[in-house]
Amino acid sequence: MTLNLRTTTALCVALSMCALLAVPTNFPGLGGDARLTLVVFVLATCAWIGTSIDDTYIALGAGLALTVTGVISSDTLFGTLGDDTVWLLICAFVLAAAVSRTGLAGRAAVFLVSGARTVRQLVHLTTAALVVTAFAVPATSGRAALALPVFLALAKVLADRRRLVVMLALLFPTVILLSAVATLIGAGAHLITVSVLWETTGQHVGFTQWLLLGLPLAVASSHLAAELVLLTTTRRADRTGPVHITPEQIQRHSEQPVTGPRSQAEKRCVLLLATVITLWCSEPLHRVPPALVALIGAVIAASPALGTVRLKDALKTVPWSLLLFMAATMAMGVALADSGAAKWLVSGLPAGASPMVFLAVVITVSTAAHLVLQSRSARSSVLVPLVVAASAGVGVNPVAAALASTAAAGFCHTLPASAKPVTLFAQLPGTPTYAPRDLLRLSAVLAPLTAALVLFFAVAVWPLLGVSVTR
Repeated sequence: MTLNLRTTTALCVALSMCALLAVPTNFPGLGGDARLTLVVFVLATCAWIGTSIDDTYIALGAGLALTVTGVISSDTLFGTLGDDTVWLLICAFVLAAAVSRTGLAGRAAVFLVSGARTVRQLVHLTTAALVVTAFAVPATSGRAALALPVFLALAKVLADRRRLVVMLALLFPTVILLSAVATLIGAGAHLITVSVLWETTGQHVGFTQWLLLGLPLAVASSHLAAELVLLTTTRRADRTGPVHITPEQIQRHSEQPVTGPRSQAEKRCVLLLATVITLWCSEPLHRVPPALVALIGAVIAASPALGTVRLKDALKTVPWSLLLFMAATMAMGVALADSGAAKWLVSGLPAGASPMVFLAVVITVSTAAHLVLQSRSARSSVLVPLVVAASAGVGVNPVAAALASTAAAGFCHTLPASAKPVTLFAQLPGTPTYAPRDLLRLSAVLAPLTAALVLFFAVAVWPLLGVSVTR
């Protein structure tokens, strides 16, 4: 669909829906605040889908419209900026800047990749390394930027084996996107999901609980995807050839030392990062909120005596646009819940649907949503409030439904423009990389398998970890 056709279609849908909602006799039982909320929600969603206007600008406009019309208060709108999840993400980016400055990523890559002796070992060791980065760098775009130099170094070492380079180019963004579900800070969509659950149901999903539920899924889906990438982009002859990558080869293409004794800055950074992650994971024991732990870590990471990065330099890496987007969409979620709009939207769903069927529909829709809503955070902003509201009508645990939707929405590999990491690794001048047909071939197999895997975890694994399917 061309941009003009897409914009025209979105505009027609938006105007039609708004016209229907503007007639008081339509949709009896729908209150005034709920009507206004749905009008704003429809306009924002259609703008996200059909226009090139910045997602954050649209979200801020929607939040402002809801405030001016009195659906939510100004305290609600501005209060979302002070939410602890926003502070958690800010501080996590400061910590990530400290890690990036020291060059620890290159050392970690050498430690893992240099041990590979076969192509399959290289693929799965790289996958394991990328999964681990979810604990150190927030948001998928940040992890892609951190991993890009490592990939370019590997691409130069393997320059005489073009198919392997193309395979690695596809492997990096694929694993980065699917492994984000491992941690709460893995994507802004996760923080939106947690906020929606808290605002609408009062149920809190902390860093530790998310880690317990998300990490096994991240590991399973990442290694499954790695195997599929290997099989769909290489031939048998490519996979059977030996691989031997030495630290010296990677060092020739790296600006920072990847071997030798660690510097004092690197040692301090490793200790600080290990301490912060340990405190995050042990939250039930000490009861210190993850955002406060992250703030303490960020202050130390940027301190003149112990830090490895200046605070003003670290703050430049924070995606302020994403934070404003999160805050505005949190306000939209509050409006959907408090006005009764979300409850009305799902009131027409057929009663009696089994939890398995409901979750299967939620996961299928969430998996396919990237084809119309390219922003992962926007997908969660639209889907999660509706999923949480609908889950009550069929007796499904809203936590299980929201997590399943968010995890499934992590699949966004179909087109080069579907996600920032996919776009980044598709545009590498002078380096062989994948074509759109490679993405389509992978997605045709990976989409149904990842959806089935999320459903399996939701109905068979998560109940063993304390999140039941039914309420």
